[in-house]
Order: sequence, then C-alpha cells, then structure tokens
Amino acid sequence: MDASAEPAADQAGPAAAGPAHGTPAGWWPLRLVSRTATKAWNDSFISLSAQAAFWMTLSLPPLLLGMLGSLGFVSSWFGPETVAAAQREIVRLAAGVFSTDVVNQIIRPTVSDILTRGHSSLVSVGFLLSLWAGSSALASLVDSITAAYHQHAVRHPVWQRIFALLVYIMALVGSVFVLPLTALGPDLIPELLPAAIRPTVTELVGIFYYPGLAVLLIVGLATLYHVVVPNKPPWHRGVPGALLAMVVFLVSSAGLRLYIASVTATGYTYGALAAPIAYLLFCFFIAMAIVLGAEFNSAIEELWPADATRLRERRRGLRRTMPSSDAQPLSAPEASH
Repeated sequence: MDASAEPAADQAGPAAAGPAHGTPAGWWPLRLVSRTATKAWNDSFISLSAQAAFWMTLSLPPLLLGMLGSLGFVSSWFGPETVAAAQREIVRLAAGVFSTDVVNQIIRPTVSDILTRGHSSLVSVGFLLSLWAGSSALASLVDSITAAYHQHAVRHPVWQRIFALLVYIMALVGSVFVLPLTALGPDLIPELLPAAIRPTVTELVGIFYYPGLAVLLIVGLATLYHVVVPNKPPWHRGVPGALLAMVVFLVSSAGLRLYIASVTATGYTYGALAAPIAYLLFCFFIAMAIVLGAEFNSAIEELWPADATRLRERRRGLRRTMPSSDAQPLSAPEASH
C-alpha cells in the first residue's frame, strides 16, 4: 500500500503540494506571480537590465554591421533592389517600436550607412572585431539569463564569453536566411513568385506575415532561454517566458512612446541627448522584458520542476522505456537524488 502510494505522490508533484505552504491549489496564479516578483527583486533585475541595456547601446553599430551586412551574401538571390527594400522595411519596423527621434537620429542613419557602403568590409579585420563588440550585448543577456536561472556559477566566465560569441555567430548565420525575407516585407515577397499565383500569395502574406513574425520572435526567445543555460530545461519551458517578454516590452514601449510624446509636447527637451537617452530607455525595456521572461520561466521550474530523471537521461543521450508498474517504487529514491 505504501509503495504504491509513493509514485502517486510523486506524480502529484509540486503542483499539488509545492512550495505553497498551505496556500490553496486554486491560488497557483498568485503563487506564480509572487514567486516571479520575489525572484526578480532578489536577483536585482533592474541592475541586470541596465547592464544589458548599456552594452546593447554601445553594440548597436557593430551589431547592425553584422546582421545587416549579411544581406550582401544573398542580394544575388533576391535581386539588387534587396538592399534598398531592406533599408525601407527595417526603418519602418523600427518606427513601430521606437520613437521618431530615435529612428531619425540613430537607427535610420546607421542602417543607411551600413547598407549603402560596400560589402567587401565583411571580410576585413574590422568586421572580425565587430563580431566581438556586437556579441557584447548578447553576452550581457546570457549573463542575466543564467543569473535568473541561478546557474551563473556553473559555466566558467571565459567560456561564458566565448559561448556568447558562438551563439551570436549562429544568429548571424540564421539571419542570412531570415533577414532578407523579413526586410522584403509583405509587398515585395509576392513579386518574387510567378504571376499566376501572386493574388493568392498576396492575400496569404497579408494575413500571416506579421503573426508569423511574432511566432518567429517567440520561437527565437524560447530557443535563447533553452540554449544559454548550462543545465537546459525542455525547450517548451521557455515559451511562457517568451510570451511574457513580448507582452512586457509591448506595454513598456507603448508607455515610453506616450511619455516621450507628452514631454515633447510640453516643450521640455534634452537637446542633442534626447535621442540617445530615448534609445537607451528602449534598450532597457527590451533587456528588462527578456530578464523578466527568464525569471518567469525559472519560477515555473521551481514551482513545477521538470522530471529530474528524464532530464538526466536526456543530458546523457539515453533513450529508455518507461518502467513497468511493479518497478515504479524503485524510481522514487532515485528521483529524490
């Protein structure tokens, strides 16, 4: 009787008992929000976000050089007008996120300068140095995410920095295929296809283009949460944090845009520093959204941890069948370790 009850208790897991200390099971959303807020505050998420925002601001030119410079390798696939279309679409997408001053004074000139100069610099020493400088923003986010998961001491600091560089290079390779399609936009993509199917493709692209970008962003964030931590949880465990990160950034960026508009209307200004300050604030909210998403995923893992035995077998590359019912009591002591 006792042996058969042990697996049942394990299956109920933290979702039933959990670290709620007597809180009713129906209050699990409140427990989750409370745990996330407590973890974020104890981990100094504001400091982590500010650190990441600082490096994101300094890394903007080399970051754009690495990502936008990849268009030079695929311009022959999509035609010579790809660069001009990319510039228009990227600026248009940025205008929907950042304020007008940030777009006109920082993003538009930087994008124009990178996309209009020759791509021969991509094989120069300067581009190799830009890989290291551009990966600084990602390295800061990697440090923040691993700190949110309480795994910042697992990986050696030197290897942590090299790991961030490798992830950044992988992102650049992926951007070679993704960025041109994103930059072409919903208007130019149908033009690449035969005329017979253009009306149908135009209708489908108009419906699924922006939802597809949102799904692609969620998949990218969930993959980031999965890849950067040393002890990796299942990939789907990163999806809730990715959704929260998107919501936090959309709300915070909308509030910041309203604040900037109201300050501008009153006549108060920071002069030449207005655009850099606004861009730094936008970077702060981007970093804060990503860090809060990591804290949210970590809180879920603490309240409802993934099966330790299954994770251990995945890391070892083992594929075992489920034990029979008479062997289940033997797995309880192993799971406790």
